[in-house]
Amino acid sequence: MSLKAFKLVPAVEREMLMGDKARINVECIECCGKNLYIGTNECFVYHFLLEEKISSAGKITFAATKQLHKYLGFKKAVSELKAASALNRLLVLCDNTITLVNMMNLEPIPTGARIKGAVTFTLNENPMSGDPFCVEVCIISVKRRTIQMFMVYEDRVQIVKEVSTPEQPCAVAVDGHYLCLALTTQYIILNYNTGISQDLFPYCSDEKRPIVKRIGRQEFLLAGPGGLGMFATVDGISQRAPVHWSENVIGAALCFPYVVALDSEFITVHSMLDQQLKQTLPFKEGHILQDFEGKVIVATNKGVYILVPLPLERQIQDLLTSHRVEEALVLAKAARRNIPKEKFQVMYKRILQQAGFIHFAQLQFLEAKELFRSGQLDVRELISLYPFLLPTSSSFIRSHPPLHEYADLNQLTQGDQEKMTKCKRFLMSYLNEVRSTEVANGYKEDIDTALLKLYAEANHESLLDLLVSENFCLLTDSAAWLEKHKKYFALGLLYHYNGQDAAALQLWVKIVNGDVQDSTRSDLYEYIVDFLTFCSDQELVWKYAEWVLQKSEEVGVQIFTKRPLEDQIFTKRPLEDQGKNSFNPDNVMNCLNKYPKSLVKYLEYLVLDRKIKKEKYHTHLAVLYLEAVLQLKSVTTDNCAELTETQTKLRSLLQKSDFYRIHLILDKIKGTDLHMERAILYGKLEEHDKALHILVHELKDFSAAEDYCIWSSESKDLPYRQRLFHMLLLVYLNPGSSDCELVMAAVDLLNNHAAEFDAARVLQLVPDSWSVQLLSPFLTRAMRESIHTKRMTQITLGLAKAENLIYKHDKVKLKGSPIILSDKKLCQVCQSPFCEPAFVRYPNGGMVHTHCAAKRLMNPNMTNHSQT
Repeated sequence: MSLKAFKLVPAVEREMLMGDKARINVECIECCGKNLYIGTNECFVYHFLLEEKISSAGKITFAATKQLHKYLGFKKAVSELKAASALNRLLVLCDNTITLVNMMNLEPIPTGARIKGAVTFTLNENPMSGDPFCVEVCIISVKRRTIQMFMVYEDRVQIVKEVSTPEQPCAVAVDGHYLCLALTTQYIILNYNTGISQDLFPYCSDEKRPIVKRIGRQEFLLAGPGGLGMFATVDGISQRAPVHWSENVIGAALCFPYVVALDSEFITVHSMLDQQLKQTLPFKEGHILQDFEGKVIVATNKGVYILVPLPLERQIQDLLTSHRVEEALVLAKAARRNIPKEKFQVMYKRILQQAGFIHFAQLQFLEAKELFRSGQLDVRELISLYPFLLPTSSSFIRSHPPLHEYADLNQLTQGDQEKMTKCKRFLMSYLNEVRSTEVANGYKEDIDTALLKLYAEANHESLLDLLVSENFCLLTDSAAWLEKHKKYFALGLLYHYNGQDAAALQLWVKIVNGDVQDSTRSDLYEYIVDFLTFCSDQELVWKYAEWVLQKSEEVGVQIFTKRPLEDQIFTKRPLEDQGKNSFNPDNVMNCLNKYPKSLVKYLEYLVLDRKIKKEKYHTHLAVLYLEAVLQLKSVTTDNCAELTETQTKLRSLLQKSDFYRIHLILDKIKGTDLHMERAILYGKLEEHDKALHILVHELKDFSAAEDYCIWSSESKDLPYRQRLFHMLLLVYLNPGSSDCELVMAAVDLLNNHAAEFDAARVLQLVPDSWSVQLLSPFLTRAMRESIHTKRMTQITLGLAKAENLIYKHDKVKLKGSPIILSDKKLCQVCQSPFCEPAFVRYPNGGMVHTHCAAKRLMNPNMTNHSQT
């Protein structure tokens, strides 16, 4: 595919060069800055001044002004011209002699310094001397198989090296110490400093003209076999793929990133980056192609032309216009070396963005996404392609010049719904990825609003995730869009996120009531209850409390029972401090009075869960349980699960609570068949005899009677428990009762709970008619317990005695050895005998008078005083 990389512009017309002399031919050219030198077949050197002109339309032309021409005095053509601007010298090769002339007046230098015996020559553009006032010249000598190196100064020349070659050299290029030579049959790399050579590849100079050109530091371009332009380094390797030329290439030049080649009919332009042919220019009769400081000049025998490169930015844009994205990106990266850093970064980002839109239009979304990211695309450029996604309040204006050619998504997809759906899915994915990155900084509202609209339109599950997390969706635009697509639940979430809980609840209640249709959540009622449970707006909770309780008493009461503790008030604060809308239990219960199931649930929460020790709550719950039991008993005769459950709750509360009004409940139970409940209440009144009488004689539930003794004596001491069990035993052994069943119950009680009885008292109570065998389990356990108690007491006593003995031993040790004082003992201070039994003893055993000790400073080692 073609690319317009260069434009051919005339520089020196035929008439300017030839005048009326038709036999003049251009043999060689040299360009240095604005100075153009032309060598002819008649041994003339022409000097032109080139002026580049740019028209208002951007067209480039060149105006060549002839300065002078000079005849060199030879009868042969000028073969080579090389300018050494640092020396103000032009090196002219004619008749195997290199003459130094002044660049301005073309006069030979006065000293007449010249180099003889040169077939061709080149300058070392990477000289090793380091002297800025000389140039290194490499010649192919007329001597066979010889290369010579010269140092050329302003007024003299000096040979520095002569190197022999394996074959006769035909062409040469030099870089530092390295020569790249085209020999008769091959190309080689030769280090003229060390003499080491490296063969490159074979080549026949008889068949075609060799080309050897230095294109960069330690790298050369060669005309290889099969019409290949080969790249080679001084190490003898190729770091680039070859370019494909024609078989009859005449010359080559470099204008990065392009390699320009000339044959008999065309100028071809190949990229060094991908080795592809980019441009072909018809050009007949050309025989010279050279580059000078980035300026490519081509010449025929009669005229000189300049290949003007089009700006790289324009070339890149042309490639993008042709949708040749990869080529454009490769060329853009290569442009880095020719463009200032800041300008390049701006240009390259824009190119990446343009390339991204090209891939996007081709539905190549992965490639587009990567280019958008690399190019740091303002994501609103992409959003703006989608109609109505940007908020109406957005101030975004598309880039100018535009990054693409599409007005909107409809034009891009040409109405294809499948393509449009794919594009929307891509945008959803891309926006979701970038919304939390730096790309979104400054316009998060635009991104989140667009994402919400896409989710709503596509009925995407991520819509709710977006709304329940941190987002920047604009309320006005988003609300209208959600309503349009009947996403009422999501709209409620949007209201909630923006602090409009009243609007959210109003909308959700309409959904539950069926006023609007939205099937997003089948459990929306439960969601509303949960929402109200954690809602901090007390007035709003009370507003909807009646509604949720009417829908379901059991579920609705959760707005009070599952509310965070900090929102509830259980302390006795003044009413004026609590507020009429507070969740004080009294306020809540006033509301729940119309909803008995909810009231029971709430009282259970207060009494059983929160364990609030207030009589009115415990009593109220007990009364409600009792009323429920009595009501159920009045309507059913079968075993009812609800009755059993409620009666179990009542008995549990009566047993475990100590805060209800016992007499009130007892009065309500009297006259009913709730004997177990009555027994529990008597137990709470410490009227155990009545309780046990009910359990034994009215209910005949001996197991319940035993359980009664156990739970009634919980957290009490052993004598209390024994008293209860003895009372039960007495009930069983009531002299007025001869019921065999009671006798067996008494026996079982003794045998099963032997540890709870005082055996001696039991033996006094049981009838004499009972056999030992009947009470053998009880007697056995009683004996074991008695023996165990005796032995444990003995052990305790023994341990106490041992401990006492230890203490006595320690006391004896603490008393220490006796101190004997006699009239023969002398005071260690005054050396006088002791006349009185009072003395002071030092820790080291020394003894002194008390008055002597007082006169001395206290000995720091003294630990005690002793007196006998």
